[in-house]
Amino acid sequence: MDPTDAEAACFEAGIKFGTLYHQFAGTPVSPASADSLAVAMEEAIENQPFCADCSVDILADELDTTHDYTELTGEYMEVRMRIEYEDQVVHTEMAMEEGYPLMRVVDVVER
Repeated sequence: MDPTDAEAACFEAGIKFGTLYHQFAGTPVSPASADSLAVAMEEAIENQPFCADCSVDILADELDTTHDYTELTGEYMEVRMRIEYEDQVVHTEMAMEEGYPLMRVVDVVER
């Protein structure tokens, strides 16, 4: 059985999150570079098919900068994406929940 358009859109969202997290986790980041890194992440993910919008907020005030920079991890990011596939729109988010960077579908709506 073929997936529904909504299922395919959710799958696409998962691909985008996997790419974003695993491509950028471990990147050196400081409060001074947080904004430019966030823009680079957004633009990289928006290059992928079906990604209509990606918003990355690196929580610069929370970075552990004991050594002037730290490695980027989920605890320092909030991410939102909008995936548009056929007639379906998927809104997603990533935020920390109980110490884990949880990636979730917020809603799926038909255009």
